[in-house]
Amino acid sequence: MWKPFALAAATGALVLLGGPSLAQQATDTARADFVDRSGKETGRAQLTAGRGGVLFEVEISGLPPRKWVALHVHETGTCDHASGHESAGGHFNPDNKEHGFAAANGPHAGDLPNQYVAEDGILRAQVYSTLVTLDQGDRGIRGRALIVHANSDDYRSDPAGGAGERLACGVIR
Repeated sequence: MWKPFALAAATGALVLLGGPSLAQQATDTARADFVDRSGKETGRAQLTAGRGGVLFEVEISGLPPRKWVALHVHETGTCDHASGHESAGGHFNPDNKEHGFAAANGPHAGDLPNQYVAEDGILRAQVYSTLVTLDQGDRGIRGRALIVHANSDDYRSDPAGGAGERLACGVIR
């Protein structure tokens, strides 16, 4: 049985540890195939619609080891590696909020908790966000992009929390 670990009540996100995947229990899913800055495929994310949010199950290789990195949903579903993934636009922010969980008028709907890249350069994570839906209404993220940044998010600086370069990008399909 998995046990959720709440980052903070205001974050709208949980990190899920251990046990069976929620993806095994639901049928409304999406997938994002990540490419790095050279265009090489580096991993994928499985997204599953849940009660009031979305579960992100992510595995991406070729990242800087032993480092915290930012993971965000971006507004545009384009991953042009030649532009350093700038084609994905800014963070998904349908409510025009400030960036970050620590911001007085935040966070963006696309803000997700920082993730740790292991010694082997692989980011493996399960994150549940109540700030987005897979397909419903203004918070739907299918057709948008997931981005892994080079640095961790400071959870307060606009527009992207000082997260740095975009290392990997995947369109949510």
